[in-house]
Amino acid sequence: MVHQFDLPDSKLIYYERFLDAHRANSLFEKLFNEINWQQDKITLFGKTHLQPRLTALFSVKEKTYTYSGITMHPQVFPDYLHSLLIELNKEFDTNFNTCLANLYRDGADSNGWHADNEKELGKNPIIASISLGELRKFKIKHNTLKNEKLDFWLVPGSLLLMAGETQHYWKHQIPKTKKSVKPRINLTFREIK
Repeated sequence: MVHQFDLPDSKLIYYERFLDAHRANSLFEKLFNEINWQQDKITLFGKTHLQPRLTALFSVKEKTYTYSGITMHPQVFPDYLHSLLIELNKEFDTNFNTCLANLYRDGADSNGWHADNEKELGKNPIIASISLGELRKFKIKHNTLKNEKLDFWLVPGSLLLMAGETQHYWKHQIPKTKKSVKPRINLTFREIK
């Protein structure tokens, strides 16, 4: 099932079953157990904290990626993740060369309001975000149109495509939850120019 959301200043498409359950579960297990995850420090409003999730960066280039004051050095793509990168580039006619993976260990792990608008992503970046593992809520809101906002659940095996001017006009987040939730991995494919 594909949902194209009718939102101003945005191109947001949600593919609810992009990966079948077997492939999504297998990919989750490999990433969870085999990847060298890291937890970086982030400074917000003058205070330094551990980032509330674990991350890993993969790239076909040896370029670092900097966001929120964190500079990440890429790992080499494992074959099973590189084949997914090639598949996405064919499917969406993109030039993805990098994947930022996020591991949300439980409900206390989150990603605050942000836009993927770093200079090295170009003017109108395309982000393909694949969800694996636990169901988590995704929230998006317009920067200036206060009534334009949307919340929905990201199911395992789903893909959310953010394109067009989305990163200029919208911010998104994965909020914390007090519910008991199992780990979730999010793969965000992007092109670093």
